Amino acid sequence: MVTVMENRFTYRRRVEFADTDVAGIMHFSNFYRFMEVAEHAFYRALGFSVHPFQKQEEGEGPHVGWPRVHASADFRQPLRFEEEVEIELLVEEIRNKTICYYFNFWKNPDSEEDRVIAATGRFTVVCVTFDEEQRRMKAVAIPDEWREKICVAPEGSIPSKSA
Repeated sequence: MVTVMENRFTYRRRVEFADTDVAGIMHFSNFYRFMEVAEHAFYRALGFSVHPFQKQEEGEGPHVGWPRVHASADFRQPLRFEEEVEIELLVEEIRNKTICYYFNFWKNPDSEEDRVIAATGRFTVVCVTFDEEQRRMKAVAIPDEWREKICVAPEGSIPSKSA
């Protein structure tokens, strides 16, 4: 199940056996993979690709990518094998060349009584193009096509970074 608004996106997925450690608990590193999967699904829901560096037809949209320049996570509750988790992506900040995302991992997402945050995370991504001649990425301003579809989450919906 996927839900999208310009500043909030939710994506559900099940904890697979390969995501867990020997105790059947999701390994901390996989929280980062889940955040990335939710981020990519967010882009697709907006009509964009996270990897448009292949040859594109004229008029297919902006030719940009989004590498991470920051990633962090805080863990509160374990996620276990076969549990369903809802990953909520919120747009925390948009600058000239970067976007900051905040993630909530909702354990027991269908139960009002038992729904609880298992983890939170943050990504900062930078908008880049790929210079074919120099064979390197170059930071660029976020294209208008993206800015028109993404806006910052309402104040108060994301805890401050110092909290």
